[in-house]
Amino acid sequence: MASNLHRGLVVKSVGNIYTVVDAQGEWVECRIKGKIRLREIRTTNPVAVGDWVEYEIDATGQRVIVDIVPRRNYIIRRASNLSKESHIIAANLDQVFIIVTLDRPPTSREFIDRLLVTAEAYNVPPIIILNKSDLYKDEILEQMRQDFVYTYNKIGYQVLEVSATERIGLEQLNEMLSDKVSLFTGNSGVGKSTLIGSLIPGFTPRTGEISDVNNRGKHTTTFSEMYPLSGGGYLVDTPGIKGFGVVDIATDEIGHYFPEIFRASEGCQYGNCSHTHEPGCAVKCAVEAEEIPYSRYISYLKLLDDGGKYRR
Repeated sequence: MASNLHRGLVVKSVGNIYTVVDAQGEWVECRIKGKIRLREIRTTNPVAVGDWVEYEIDATGQRVIVDIVPRRNYIIRRASNLSKESHIIAANLDQVFIIVTLDRPPTSREFIDRLLVTAEAYNVPPIIILNKSDLYKDEILEQMRQDFVYTYNKIGYQVLEVSATERIGLEQLNEMLSDKVSLFTGNSGVGKSTLIGSLIPGFTPRTGEISDVNNRGKHTTTFSEMYPLSGGGYLVDTPGIKGFGVVDIATDEIGHYFPEIFRASEGCQYGNCSHTHEPGCAVKCAVEAEEIPYSRYISYLKLLDDGGKYRR
């Protein structure tokens, strides 16, 4: 390797400026060399938080990223207002935590399922965090909580119930984060920044307000950023997401990323069954028998309806 070539981890990205942690643990600012922007990269961000990159120092002393080390995985979504563009939220992850709430604001099952499908498709182990667990004392909300946890546990997903304000579940969460690169993501207003503030000493969360008009969160974070953890590893904070567009998943493969649908599909009469209209469909039978949650089947159908619209 040439002596002028250095390797580092991208921990923050704002515009075309990237903060990189070098081999000595120093945080340095880098820019991108033109050839990286021009080669066949069809995402809005050619370099993502979590990328390992190689950079050189030019004659002016500026650090310039010249190459990206191949990623082992990443989380990607359709870019806002650009139906044919996509955005890599973070790369090289050990796990993704999907932070949800049942009220103020309620997180839709479709949103959760789209994130789970993307995590499955790009080989990032997902965990669901049910936040604000101290608020679910109302009888109706308690029933919703039980149903939610049962539904996703039955599929095979871990649901961790936490409360940043009451410090419920934080010890277990800290253990899960130790020595790993973890992504925190979710809708605006689910308490993500407050939760991070309870995990990282000295972190000043930019907490958002909840709109009384539409019961939705207001955006606070404006870019992804990695924070080193005292127990080792990094936590990646992301902007609050209103919706999540799935990209680069073929229509006939969508069912593969719903574990319970994939398992049931082995009993279908036709190998290429779409689980919508075909006779002898084991998936539809499982839905009718309530072996597959109806909400999950609806999420599957909506992704089928999207089919191909947002492929790059």
